[in-house]
Amino acid sequence: MGNTFGHLFRVTTFGESHGGGVGVVIDGCPPQLAISPEDIQVELDRRRPGQSKITTPRKEADTCEILSGVFEGKTLGTPIAILVHNKDARSQDYSEMVQAYRPSHADATYDAKYGIRNWQGGGRASARETIGRVAAGAIAKKILHQVAGVEIVGYVKRIKDLEGVIDPNTVTLTQVEETIVRCPDPECADRMIELIEQVGRAGDSIGGVVECVARGVPKGLGEPVFDKLEADLAKAAMSLPASKGFEIGSGFAGTLLTGSEHNDEFYTDEQGQIRTVTNRSGGIQGGIANGEPIVLRVAFKPTATIRKEQRTVTVTGEETVLAARGRHDPCVLPRAVPMVEAMVALVLCDHLLRHQGQCGVLTH
Repeated sequence: MGNTFGHLFRVTTFGESHGGGVGVVIDGCPPQLAISPEDIQVELDRRRPGQSKITTPRKEADTCEILSGVFEGKTLGTPIAILVHNKDARSQDYSEMVQAYRPSHADATYDAKYGIRNWQGGGRASARETIGRVAAGAIAKKILHQVAGVEIVGYVKRIKDLEGVIDPNTVTLTQVEETIVRCPDPECADRMIELIEQVGRAGDSIGGVVECVARGVPKGLGEPVFDKLEADLAKAAMSLPASKGFEIGSGFAGTLLTGSEHNDEFYTDEQGQIRTVTNRSGGIQGGIANGEPIVLRVAFKPTATIRKEQRTVTVTGEETVLAARGRHDPCVLPRAVPMVEAMVALVLCDHLLRHQGQCGVLTH
């Protein structure tokens, strides 16, 4: 239960952090879409561990294998299975977690729910599970770009109290990838990197905010009432490991404005298209895309597994102290960027296919 996401474009992830491998089964992908392992690998390389001095040193190439659903470089319309083998697991680093629960991790709650858990690397609660999401997201991105010209760009907006100045209307993937922290504000990025290194040396961790923009989203995507586009985006974002908050458009800051200050007034552009002067709605009104860029933000907490000693209890309820071993990101934000992009792509692709099935054509 709870391992499948989507309606028409459905993905089911599988595998544990220290098991044989992780991956995804994608059902509902249209046939004759050109796709290759290289298309998927580009996104997995942005997510993989060991990519820079501010990420976990676990060394995984995360090389993907397409097991089914693709023939002679094109999708068949049948389920696509993608597998990534785990190569550099060090399960002995987690031996303390057999008995001791990590504070703010899923150890205790998995035991409460199932009465059993995989203590090696966190099992399904590990961010390694997101490999399947990112692989599926690569395919969803290609469908969105090919069918509707949609472009999705995520980036680190804030780490702790350091916030970059970034224009979601113009930011590019190239700018994002120019720094290892994936903040396209170079001056702020340098300070973020310095802070992450400082916190990591102290055996601690920090969190922050990923912002993501989807440009070129066709008008009309979204299904009232319970499948509003922002509602599905919120569920997608909040299903990511370590996510603790979601907002779209003006978000919580919009509560400080009056209606006259917040409303996005309409006008007709030179091409005769109805547009909004501002975009405080974040590209969605009434749960339906209005054609403006969709701008959302996801808050991520500090990594739960840290080397500093913390009070905890054992599985039998005895109080103890835990200083975790293992290899963990001092800040999840740089690697969370492709994860957020992937979940946004999965939602938009699913709603694109649903809209085509319901309305027959795209509304521009």
